[in-house]
Amino acid sequence: MAYFCRKHSNVIAIAIASLALVSVVVLTKNSVNGFSWFHFFSSQRGWTGITNLGTTSSSSAFMTDQGKRKTLINGGKVSKEKYVLAGGGRRSDAKLKRVEAGLAMARTLIREAAEDNNCTSSLHDDLDYIPRGYIYRNACAFHRSYVLMEKMFKIFVYEEGEPPLFHYGTCKDIYSMEGVFLSFMETNTKFRTSNPDEAHVYFLPFSVVMIIEHLFHPVIRDKAVLERTVSDYVRIISHKYLYWNRSLGADHFMLSCHDWGPRATWYVRQLYYNSIRVLCNANTSEHFNPKKDASFPEINLKTGEITGLTGGSPPSNRTVLAFFAGKMHGKIRPALLQHWMGKDEDVQVYETLPQGISYHEMMKKSRYCICPSGHEVASPRIAEAIYAECVPVLISQHYIFPFSDVLDWDSFTVQVPVTEIPDLKNILEAIPEDQYSRMQERVKQVQRHFLVNNPPERYDVFHMIIHSIWLRRLNVRF
Repeated sequence: MAYFCRKHSNVIAIAIASLALVSVVVLTKNSVNGFSWFHFFSSQRGWTGITNLGTTSSSSAFMTDQGKRKTLINGGKVSKEKYVLAGGGRRSDAKLKRVEAGLAMARTLIREAAEDNNCTSSLHDDLDYIPRGYIYRNACAFHRSYVLMEKMFKIFVYEEGEPPLFHYGTCKDIYSMEGVFLSFMETNTKFRTSNPDEAHVYFLPFSVVMIIEHLFHPVIRDKAVLERTVSDYVRIISHKYLYWNRSLGADHFMLSCHDWGPRATWYVRQLYYNSIRVLCNANTSEHFNPKKDASFPEINLKTGEITGLTGGSPPSNRTVLAFFAGKMHGKIRPALLQHWMGKDEDVQVYETLPQGISYHEMMKKSRYCICPSGHEVASPRIAEAIYAECVPVLISQHYIFPFSDVLDWDSFTVQVPVTEIPDLKNILEAIPEDQYSRMQERVKQVQRHFLVNNPPERYDVFHMIIHSIWLRRLNVRF
């Protein structure tokens, strides 16, 4: 796993060295005049008849940190041989119509599968894994959609930009999934196309984690580095290609697991309102829109390794009713720690684990693993609980759970309102043994959808993220 992010190591070293040599940041203003918006072919995402919404930035001008960022996004230079003329005429319209016709066919097939309780229409397409059981909202529709995704879905990744800010991310620690996805999109050719005319969606490959790491000054704390970097990137690709303007960004997506992932989209109006935002921090109170945005899991790959992360004791050997260990931050954890820390042998809650006690071993011998939100709604404990085959107890507000289009989270988790934290033990003890056994078995079943594999394997977390994007492009809900 650790080698995921090593392929750009030489380029990154040169780029970072270049950053270190720059002592003066030159700010230049680039006015955005003459943007042409194109009438978009009718589709179910509602792009028909969209009119000019103004500039692609929330500000009236784009600010360019030439010393640090200009070389990393090709300095805004557009080569004539790669320039795609906007307004491609009838030929461009015909290509778009073919793409939309394929999507319309996929919607029809998925709708038919949703009404087929025996999944007979899709069994012959797949001899590997057939989704079944209560963990799925509609197993037949999911299976049909997934198979069609594998056959049809094409993603165009803009090549503009250089590591470490683009096409690269860290593949360990709490934001690892951002780097893992970027790495797989660079190396996995299954869904990637070099022909933008056949693409269903377009990926903006910037890394919020790396922008913050390399451009954000810990003393000055100028968050505008996000605005300048992201706005400049959208400006360049929207001038160079017709695709952003054609849909006002609605068939484009970005992905981030950083807490500031949503913030990175604030500064480009169409990116915020129209584009597919794939976020760990899927907080509806911060304007995450589940109709167009997608939630994916926060997985803490502490060392970058992906082996040996799963498994746990059988139910008969799980001697702890409920377990949590974590820092007191956010609005929910203080209430949990106040009511339960050091007060009950069955509900073991710690801010800091005593010496000699293993966090992961505690999860593996607990029946329920408590997963409260912290500063942000997402928590890596959800994936950790699933890996340990421990039934997650979710305590959050305004959080859209990962892959919730497909997965029925009520079937394999316990969801406790914040107001009922004092009654947590009674809630868990009131769950009948047979119900607990069913939930625990479903946790083991759902585990495959949260696994990180290298190379990616069918139905794993990488493919589930891709499928979430596919559903947004289709505008289909099960």
